[in-house]
Amino acid sequence: MARSAKMQNLLSRSMGWAGVTMSIIILSFLTDRSHCSLQHVGSAKNTGDSLSFLVVGDWGRKGLYNQSRVATQMGRIGEELDIDFVISTGDNFYENGLTGIEDPSFEESFSAIYTAKSLQTPWYSVLGNHDYRGNALAQLSPSLRIKDHRWQCQRSFILRYTICPHGLQCGGGSADIFFIDTTPFVDHYWKPSKNTYDWRGVLPREKYLHQQLQDLQVALEASTATWKIVIGHHTIRSVSTHGDTEEMIQQILPIIEAYGVDLYVNGHDHCLEHISSVTSPLQFLTSGGGSRAWRGMKEGANMEGLQFFHSGQGFLSVQIQATLLHVAFYDVEGKRVHELNLVKELMSAS
Repeated sequence: MARSAKMQNLLSRSMGWAGVTMSIIILSFLTDRSHCSLQHVGSAKNTGDSLSFLVVGDWGRKGLYNQSRVATQMGRIGEELDIDFVISTGDNFYENGLTGIEDPSFEESFSAIYTAKSLQTPWYSVLGNHDYRGNALAQLSPSLRIKDHRWQCQRSFILRYTICPHGLQCGGGSADIFFIDTTPFVDHYWKPSKNTYDWRGVLPREKYLHQQLQDLQVALEASTATWKIVIGHHTIRSVSTHGDTEEMIQQILPIIEAYGVDLYVNGHDHCLEHISSVTSPLQFLTSGGGSRAWRGMKEGANMEGLQFFHSGQGFLSVQIQATLLHVAFYDVEGKRVHELNLVKELMSAS
């Protein structure tokens, strides 16, 4: 009963501000039309001593605006770290997503750019607002995985990993990574404008958002992972041009703070940044420097908790061990420009 009351209270707080009922709807890799609960895409995988991956966002510009240079450095760092996969924080194809599964932009902005051997791993991707301006269902289609086996794009899903140090059968730690679909939360995109958005699979909005919040909360409450990471396109906190996203602060932030999420990682702002929450251990990381950047800071930005800001292109790496999580930010030249270390004690098995 206590758990149920806590969940209902959080949902009431999240939904009350927006005046809507909300929902996590996951589109399965098997179909782009079926609504179902938050799915496990990578399930109970043993990773050895550590889990390593790269995060890049806001990249798909056919190699322009230093996209190719960032890709080169991602390949180098990916090889050094022997990465398990890559995460994309959205805005995968500019300016208006893909026109369909045959759009040559998929090859020109993805397959032909990220050619390094170390990057021939799964790419777990979410949709950004620019992706919704095209045929959003095309990016979710299994047909793209036939064209390039790496492509794994879904609205919302979970990756679960168990870390097994020194060849032990039971791990000394674990990591759950929750991917959420943030664009439908932002009111701005629903107002009349010159841009159109592909809301197939999202309407009715109120029901979709209600399910998003409910499923995220249920998944986080059920998680026993040592490390919890949430991935979305839009910022919660940012000092760059888009700034804080009020809808995310009001609706998503209370849930992820309540359930002890360690990192919220996003794109949207075309920069690299690290902001620490002043109300919880949560760290806000922006990796949106995959191509066009150098937009600077927002005038009057909320600087509270700011640890690092880089206005240029780049990406970040995450390495997770049983009791240590290490993040490194890299610029367009592959220079390490900022680091973050988080440490936890494992609970005794006795």
